[in-house]
Amino acid sequence: MIMGAKKRTHRKKNRLSNGMTKVRRTVYALLTVAVIIAGAYIVHIVIERAFVARTIIFTGNRHLTEEELMTLAGLKGGENLLTLSGAAVFERLNKSPWIVFASVRKELPNSLHIKVREAEPFALLDMKGRLFLVDDGGNMLEELTSGSIPFLPIISGNPFARKETFNEAINLVKAVKESELSSRKDHIEIIADKEEEMALNLDGLVAKIGKGEYAEKLMRLMEIESEIKRREIPVDYIDLRFANRVIVKPVNEVIK
Repeated sequence: MIMGAKKRTHRKKNRLSNGMTKVRRTVYALLTVAVIIAGAYIVHIVIERAFVARTIIFTGNRHLTEEELMTLAGLKGGENLLTLSGAAVFERLNKSPWIVFASVRKELPNSLHIKVREAEPFALLDMKGRLFLVDDGGNMLEELTSGSIPFLPIISGNPFARKETFNEAINLVKAVKESELSSRKDHIEIIADKEEEMALNLDGLVAKIGKGEYAEKLMRLMEIESEIKRREIPVDYIDLRFANRVIVKPVNEVIK
């Protein structure tokens, strides 16, 4: 009886000892997890504060301001450089018609360098009185709503209604810029209603150009313009649409 009681007491002590061991192990495990979480949180806070974008430098911009580029890039300042996605900044910038190319470079611990190459205003699009800057690919950059109007050739037409005609007008602007006319005229306007009827207004002198062979037609225009000035002939328009032939329509004089 005494031996049985001792065995029961011994088993009870073992159960208590095993229980305490499990409790201690659980407590140790919980403490270990808590230490790991606390350490990770501290590391996270340190990283957040150590790699903040305190300096954002833009280069290559001439038309867009730094504030406009910040908005386009989706930046507010103070972003964490380790978590900031350079690819996402790049994609946001390239959605703007003004941005031809962009590169994003992080310089740890706290600098972000963004280099852009902007589109160049090539011509003005006059669409029913509304003026838009367009690049040499015919892409609209922005609408001019106020301020001074830059000296650029003007294309009068609707690119949405007549896309092919608008593309031909862009090609004609390129030819004009490559010729001497661009530096000699104060007003250069291309009337782009139909390809076969496309015309050029140079300081009030109207020349019907039509489609294609722009360099040759402009060369003939400059030759005939010199002759017209020499003879002091008042001209209604010049027609250059026909190969090897120039038609000059004089202004009809009103006889009183």
